[in-house]
Amino acid sequence: VLEGRDLMAGAQTGTGKTAAFTLPLLQKLLPQASTSASPARHPVRALILTPTRELAIQVEESVKAYGKHVPLRSLVVFGGVDIKTQTPHLMRGVEILVATPGRLLDHVESRTVQLGQVQMLILDEADRMLDMGFLPDLKRILDLLPKQRQNLMFSATFSNDIKRLADDFLTNPTLIEVARSNATNDNVEQKILKVSADEKHAVLAEILRSENAQAIVFTKTKLTASRLARLLQRDGIAADAIHGDKSQQERIQALDAFKQGKVTTLVATDVAARGLDIDSLPLVINYEIPHAPEDYVHRIGRTGRAGAKGVAISLVAPDEEKYLKEIEKLIKRDIAVETPPR
Repeated sequence: VLEGRDLMAGAQTGTGKTAAFTLPLLQKLLPQASTSASPARHPVRALILTPTRELAIQVEESVKAYGKHVPLRSLVVFGGVDIKTQTPHLMRGVEILVATPGRLLDHVESRTVQLGQVQMLILDEADRMLDMGFLPDLKRILDLLPKQRQNLMFSATFSNDIKRLADDFLTNPTLIEVARSNATNDNVEQKILKVSADEKHAVLAEILRSENAQAIVFTKTKLTASRLARLLQRDGIAADAIHGDKSQQERIQALDAFKQGKVTTLVATDVAARGLDIDSLPLVINYEIPHAPEDYVHRIGRTGRAGAKGVAISLVAPDEEKYLKEIEKLIKRDIAVETPPR
């Protein structure tokens, strides 16, 4: 990165990808840092794009922490909150902008941000950024950036399709894969419990009681996440849900309550599977198996981070076994099947 090369970097979740792009980014921008109050001295020089609001907030917190002794300004902008609250900060000038694509384009259309001086573009969770949902927005953003710039892509999973797409806007990139592509973290003990769909709630409640530890529980749909959180609360378990239908404020509050230990079980859709960093989270439970096997890698990567140990338990109903086979094919290993608690 310091040499100015374009980079595709694949590493398992929880290994420090945010530091791997933020530290050299700060180092490279340092010569242009200014203490001047003039917005003209603080143009956007580095743009970091993320697929989810939660990840955007978290990345910008890291930028602030790593750069606290450096006179470079950073800001995060994302949807779900009033755009007017973000505009004054942008107008004062920021060198490092962390954004979700939709909200960034809102600011472009409002002429509250100029991207003509961007020297570095970083795509975090790049595989999700390059999937078809984000691609039109991403292409519009790329057209607004200078042709001469450095591009960095970071992700835990890279499919061959994504690698082909990346060739469209990376220049002679260096590919660095810290682990075998799509590998899961060896620090995470993975288990399968085969249960009927009707038994899942009772088995989950029993696991949560017996483990007596904080856990993220993943569901496929927002509806299931809300319903399951209510059922667990009725069971006397301190649970809350986080998904795309909740307001940004509700999502932030649920996440903060979980990080502070006020909530012991966070029921989440895949909006929370990407990049979320919760200190020393011991347990992840897949209440429903994801249809996309890559999402399994990201989900269980919420535990076993930064060298810690973790456990990932998947509750598999008979009609989900086909998805389990796809996951085992992707991660190139069989996951141990254990007997569910009574």
